Amino acid sequence: MVTGPDILVVGGGLGGVAAALAACRAGRTVVLTEETDWVGGQLTSQAVPPDEHPWVEQFGTTASYRALRDGIRTYYRQWYPMRSEALGLTDLNPGAGRVSKLCHEPRVALAVLEGMLAPHLAAGRLTLLTEHRAVAAETGDDDTVRGVTLRDLRSGELRTVTARYVVDATETGELLELAAVEHASGAEARAEFDEPHAPETADPLNQQGITVCFALSHHEGEDHTIDRPEMYDFWRSYRPDFWPGPLLGFMAPDPRSLEPVPRTFVPNPDLDPLDVTADQSADAGDKELWGFRRILARRMHRPGSFDSDITLVNWPLNDYWLKPLIGAGEETSRQAVAEARQLSLSVAYWLQTEAPRADGGTGFPGLRLRPDVTGTADGLAKAPYVRESRRIKAVTTITEHDVSIDIVGPYGGTRHRDSVGIGNYRIDLHPSTGGDNYIDVGSVPFEIPLGALLPRRVRNLLPAGKNIGTTHITNGCYRLHPVEWNIGEVAGALAAHCLADGVEPHQVQAEEKRFSEFARVLDRSGVQRHWPDVRGY
Repeated sequence: MVTGPDILVVGGGLGGVAAALAACRAGRTVVLTEETDWVGGQLTSQAVPPDEHPWVEQFGTTASYRALRDGIRTYYRQWYPMRSEALGLTDLNPGAGRVSKLCHEPRVALAVLEGMLAPHLAAGRLTLLTEHRAVAAETGDDDTVRGVTLRDLRSGELRTVTARYVVDATETGELLELAAVEHASGAEARAEFDEPHAPETADPLNQQGITVCFALSHHEGEDHTIDRPEMYDFWRSYRPDFWPGPLLGFMAPDPRSLEPVPRTFVPNPDLDPLDVTADQSADAGDKELWGFRRILARRMHRPGSFDSDITLVNWPLNDYWLKPLIGAGEETSRQAVAEARQLSLSVAYWLQTEAPRADGGTGFPGLRLRPDVTGTADGLAKAPYVRESRRIKAVTTITEHDVSIDIVGPYGGTRHRDSVGIGNYRIDLHPSTGGDNYIDVGSVPFEIPLGALLPRRVRNLLPAGKNIGTTHITNGCYRLHPVEWNIGEVAGALAAHCLADGVEPHQVQAEEKRFSEFARVLDRSGVQRHWPDVRGY
């Protein structure tokens, strides 16, 4: 048994790391666990470049998230052979991808995150347990979680950690089920919150698809074709009812209009990466696949340094939605991940052997999977990109009526007296296990209410990611990188604040004086709680 930490953070994704850092900065002892051997979640083990709002370089994130972004840029400037023109850019986009103003390799984010954690590890405030998964939780009659049992995935050993506060930063909200915390999953019925885009009937198993990402480079004249995947024949012939052609093809719906739109794929285009503008609010940029999530641009560096770009494959072709990840049992969950991995390997093999080329030929055998980039043997990401989690039944539930631009207008949106952060992204739901096509709805810059981080009953468990009090619909804009970090940072800071002041989270949210005291803590640490007027930007 491991005992003694003030705070246990289960899950080492962005929210978990942010929670641990905030609690450690407040002087608290923390145990942070992670199921893989890499902290960082979306940015690292899932290999997804950050999805961010258009004002991210000026405002709209916490100070510690800006420090993470600055650290990534500094890493490239210090260690990579960059052109002098690139070195001088304050807003350096290392991969020159269009999805983000900061496309980069997962290992670089890992190095920076580990650097941020390092002083707390050295001081003994932080204990990091990688390759550990929560398998049980002990609860008390006083509506608290007393301890969590973890399995060491290398040895099989079980250990139980007790702590005064527990933070659920898992990718799927696992602790909510283990600790019997009231929660929702999948889609709510329209009648529950009167959301225009909710289905008529609730379906807990209707969840956004997952994606197993992978990295590719291209080496003309070489043959890096992988073995034919076991499920290739199935995926090659698979054609969803709502898709304009086979899933393994370059024709896919436009997420906003659902009209069929061709995607283009040309490896290593001879374009200057410094001319790339990454602003999805002006140009989604997702029709040109190679450059959309490019994470290394060879021409960003001195000639001869790299013989290929590296691109990250997180495309319509490898979204998986046949089985739900949550709520249908462990065997179904394992099958979903296994089949998603087979889909991604099939996409890679199809690209290498059968994909149409602009010159009229077929296949790109020079495409090379990059296990060195993802830290795995097969070149796939360590973990699937999970877009949707179990969600607490919260004191405050954020609904479409709070954020949808069609409902609140371009300058509306709910202003929360207990706001503890901000974010902005379209309501972006990918095809789902219930057979839904994309649901893509404009949203306004939004706030994160503290009430959305508080379970209605349980007193000492806090969510730190996609498991806050959103709905299936609003999860679509609260699930991205900077918002997850913000939520995690607040969860860690709140647990530390409650321990210091001898109060409970629900008191902090409900009582104006106590909330004002906590808000000052957040303000001093650089958590932006309200949006400035963005109309002039």
